[in-house]
Amino acid sequence: MGKEITSREADYSQWYIDLVKKADLAENSEVRGCMVIKPYGYSIWEKMQQALDKMFKDTGHVNAYFPLFVPKSMFEAEEKNAEGFAKECAIVTHYRLKNDPSRPGKLMVDPEAKLEEELVVRPTSEAIIWSTYKKWIQSYRDLPLLINQWANVVRWEMRTRLFLRTAEFLWQEGHTAHATAAEAVAETKQMLDVYAEFAETFMAMPVIKGRKSEGERFPGAVDTYCIEAMMQDGKALQAGTSHFLGQNFANAFDVQFTNKEGKLEKVWGTSWGVSTRLMGALIMAHSDDDGLIIPPKLAPIHVVIIPIFKSEEELNKVSTKAEEIAKELHKLGLSVKFDNRDTLKPGFKFAEYELKGVPVRIAIGPRDLENGTVEVARRDTKEKKVMQMTSVVAEMPALLDSIQQTIYNRALAFRNEKITKVDSYEELKRVLDEKGGFVSAHWDGTAETEGRIKDETKATIRCIPLDAVEEDGVCIYSGKPSKQRVLFARAY
Repeated sequence: MGKEITSREADYSQWYIDLVKKADLAENSEVRGCMVIKPYGYSIWEKMQQALDKMFKDTGHVNAYFPLFVPKSMFEAEEKNAEGFAKECAIVTHYRLKNDPSRPGKLMVDPEAKLEEELVVRPTSEAIIWSTYKKWIQSYRDLPLLINQWANVVRWEMRTRLFLRTAEFLWQEGHTAHATAAEAVAETKQMLDVYAEFAETFMAMPVIKGRKSEGERFPGAVDTYCIEAMMQDGKALQAGTSHFLGQNFANAFDVQFTNKEGKLEKVWGTSWGVSTRLMGALIMAHSDDDGLIIPPKLAPIHVVIIPIFKSEEELNKVSTKAEEIAKELHKLGLSVKFDNRDTLKPGFKFAEYELKGVPVRIAIGPRDLENGTVEVARRDTKEKKVMQMTSVVAEMPALLDSIQQTIYNRALAFRNEKITKVDSYEELKRVLDEKGGFVSAHWDGTAETEGRIKDETKATIRCIPLDAVEEDGVCIYSGKPSKQRVLFARAY
């Protein structure tokens, strides 16, 4: 089964597409640039949602839902935000179809059903949400307002790739309002920490926390913070962003509150989000040429039990013990699948669950029943070992924890090996071409230099790391003074 997947070395991009489709995660839809997320893929997204939703609620946020459509005039109110998304907007202009008299059985847009004002299909929800906050916020007692939305958005991408870049995708977007700039900045940083903790604890994916350069900042934000991850092909992937909006949207939508002294002030805002792009990150950070490798904390199935048998009688005997083990594992809160299909050979099943990235496989046959043992295989290292039937259930949580940690440690070692310090532009270009990864280099802080490096190398400043140490240096491109290094990389 694994041979159906193109190897990473032969064609990394094709390997990714093969894996998404063969592992039953998603497929292209009839609508160009959109995807169907299949049940197995959606179950991983649900796990991500559940973990993140709890983290949001633990930090005081509540969920709400806002309209999919945004009046064009409202969308235009914050100019930088509108300009930043203008090229990706889908627009609704009419509200009705009618029979086409020139083509029997076909429909046409009813020209008399033109909307008085065109509607933008949300590419992001700041406009509709801040226009609502104007009604909700009057006094300092109404602050802070800490709201999250789970939704879909539409950005009319021309070049799409399943999960990583699609015209419609799923995400969450937090939008908060605060009485002071300090509170809003603290919120922005807190949510960045939440994203980093989720990526590392649940996705087993190490990330670098940093600030975006002005050229890479979210349209309409004063400051954008991000987490950046490294994929196995040496390209970076932005895994989450958190934005300090200052008073830009409060000014655009006239959102004011009466402070404790009775004076009117504009509120301070933040927004932050992660999307189904995290599915792409999960695949590319860990998987191999045989299929997915899913960290146990996000795995739809933790353990698969596969019976080995030659007759119906043997299957019945093995099934009794397998179902007993499955029941005990369920009691520990684990998701277990007992695959007793008699139409497929065990070898086919082994390959199928390897492809789907199930962390642990237990095989039980007649000989195992005699010996009181089972064969346990872990997906991350391919190691197999014989374990006692009496202890396999009790040992499973520790085994899954070990798999989670091993996957993280492997990704961390890879990421660290892919960070290279350079002190010249020639060296930066050479490392990008030969090794890839993050390139740590001095930059003079100007958009002009950043733009030229991007045009010439296709590499962008992924972030200015939050833990960067100040050091005197010179920009690798312009030779002008620089106070700290930033991370360049080619990226998704």
